[in-house]
Amino acid sequence: LARHLQKEAQSQHNNSEFTEDQKKTIAKIATCLELRSAALQSTQSQDEFKLEDLKKLEPILKNILTYNKEFPFDVQPVPIRKILAPGEEEHLEFEEDDEEGGAGAGSPDSFPARVPGTLLPRLPSEPGMTLLTITIEKIGLKDAGQCIDPYITVSVKDLNGIDLTPVQDTPVALRKEDTYVHFNVDIEIQKHIEKLTKGAAIFFEFKHYKPKKRFTSTKCFAFMEMDEIKPGAIVIELYKKPTDFKRKKLQLLTKKPLYLHLHQTLHKE
Repeated sequence: LARHLQKEAQSQHNNSEFTEDQKKTIAKIATCLELRSAALQSTQSQDEFKLEDLKKLEPILKNILTYNKEFPFDVQPVPIRKILAPGEEEHLEFEEDDEEGGAGAGSPDSFPARVPGTLLPRLPSEPGMTLLTITIEKIGLKDAGQCIDPYITVSVKDLNGIDLTPVQDTPVALRKEDTYVHFNVDIEIQKHIEKLTKGAAIFFEFKHYKPKKRFTSTKCFAFMEMDEIKPGAIVIELYKKPTDFKRKKLQLLTKKPLYLHLHQTLHKE
């Protein structure tokens, strides 16, 4: 929700139904949502943004077109930062990445709690039906240490690139170590395996924030086809962006052996 609000707050004047003041309020609400997300992920309890605080924002959001009082919290709008709605493809994708070097911003081995992710719980089991949990363990990248706020968008697409399940984003990665970005996060695929259409594939898009261009970009992607669904560990190859959901023109990211490391667990009644 924070991302959707922020996208609206940053839209150009002629593309928006909101005034500049309303957009500032929307951006402040986005900030509060991010603060609440960080509080939920934090183990320390001081200075956290509480649920009662969040509830104060509901009437503002509901009456955004008429709200003209002072904002209840002293927060700044989230800085202008192109954050896309979950699963949305960037249109600024075709510039070349700075393959050599680049500013190594951020701490080398940990990330602040930022994007909370949009992970969904496991579906209820059904007799004779199989559910799939995919653990995203780590991804190998030669410049892993330079990726800022990296996360992975997971989607299940048919042969035409149409979504078969809701798109999910992982939280920001746990840590960076050598040439790996570590996630160790479980994704619950939101459809029983038997109900997926023939030729479907599960896509993993690795995204990171680019401070120079001030937007979140897809760096590379990987996918898993239906015949690869089996219990245990699997490593899959990384491909160059833009994400090709129809799997027609695939180009490996690099000649180096870099992979996405996954572990699959099947649940059957």
